[in-house]
Amino acid sequence: MGNIGRHHADYLIAGKVPRITLTGVCSTSPGKLDAYKEKGLTVFSDGFQMIGSGAFDAVLVATPHYQHTTLGIAALDSGVHLMCEKPISAHKADAERLITAHRRNSATVFAGMFQLRVESRYLRLQRLIQSGELGTIVRMNWIITDWFRTEAYYASGGWRATWKEEGGGVLLNQCLHNLDVVAWLLGMPTRIRGFCQLGRYHSIEVEDNVTATLEWANGATGVFVTSTGETPGTNRLEIAGTRGRAVLENNRLTFVRNEADMFEWSRTATVGFSKPDTWTCELPIEIHPAPHAALMNNFADAILDGTPLIAPGSEGIHSVELANTMLYSSLSGQTINLPLDAAAYEARLHELIAASKHVKEVRAVSSEDFARSFNR
Repeated sequence: MGNIGRHHADYLIAGKVPRITLTGVCSTSPGKLDAYKEKGLTVFSDGFQMIGSGAFDAVLVATPHYQHTTLGIAALDSGVHLMCEKPISAHKADAERLITAHRRNSATVFAGMFQLRVESRYLRLQRLIQSGELGTIVRMNWIITDWFRTEAYYASGGWRATWKEEGGGVLLNQCLHNLDVVAWLLGMPTRIRGFCQLGRYHSIEVEDNVTATLEWANGATGVFVTSTGETPGTNRLEIAGTRGRAVLENNRLTFVRNEADMFEWSRTATVGFSKPDTWTCELPIEIHPAPHAALMNNFADAILDGTPLIAPGSEGIHSVELANTMLYSSLSGQTINLPLDAAAYEARLHELIAASKHVKEVRAVSSEDFARSFNR
């Protein structure tokens, strides 16, 4: 019942998901439970006890990262439907273990909380790509550096920004949604070179500044830049194809369309400096008022009616793999071919945990502005 757990509880209690009734919550911090007990909810201090109680049809896991795997497997093995907050696991090997648990309990529904998939800006980009309006994708650039976090944020929890408790930094925490969008829209790249700076802007041991290059099987390339230490920061996603370019920035989606495919134009043009004519349009987009609730509605519909999931939990492995690969590439100083060797990365992560000498400051801070971090 930390920041995101309280957020989920609030809209469920408010009835924003009519087919789900919140009947219990769990926290290892007793002080976080009193308000829910007063509302008539059953409270637990142990997640495994809660799952094993038999009192719930489904569970939403919104805990520190490593517990997503263990609690998620416990839920699925108990026949309890699972909605898992991002990331589905701290590293690829654990994600594979969680997905395997779902396969052996295929009657359960396993969903991931990747709420950007219901935002109109990304759905419109998806339609531009899938309809062929952008042509063959040749390049992707995403500068997403407006994830600014203060030292107070990192001090707000002992698990934050540690190898042992979180498993990574900006890539695994803030940027998982953006990495999910990359894989969801463009598919998984075939190789990655990452440059990650550990604790450049904050007193932490994990990455808070990242630049990575990506390459896809068709030769398309990409650059992904992110940070929690830069302000005011930028959020600009640009996708270029042979039929045009789409740019998403400042909640505006602009599409510049080539009248002809640029490859075909280049092959057939008789003038050296000519270009296809273009037209420009701004596509209307809206910010979803309750994206988390929308995914929970879909989760309920999947359980009760068999409706396809917007964000199947198994697809959560892609964003984890992208985050792990960018970091692994930086740590090893090498370009990494995908799929990532999950066992090799897990071993490297264990080395980082064993070698850690970082002393984490923890103090109580305000979280009243938590919701401002949504809608990236």
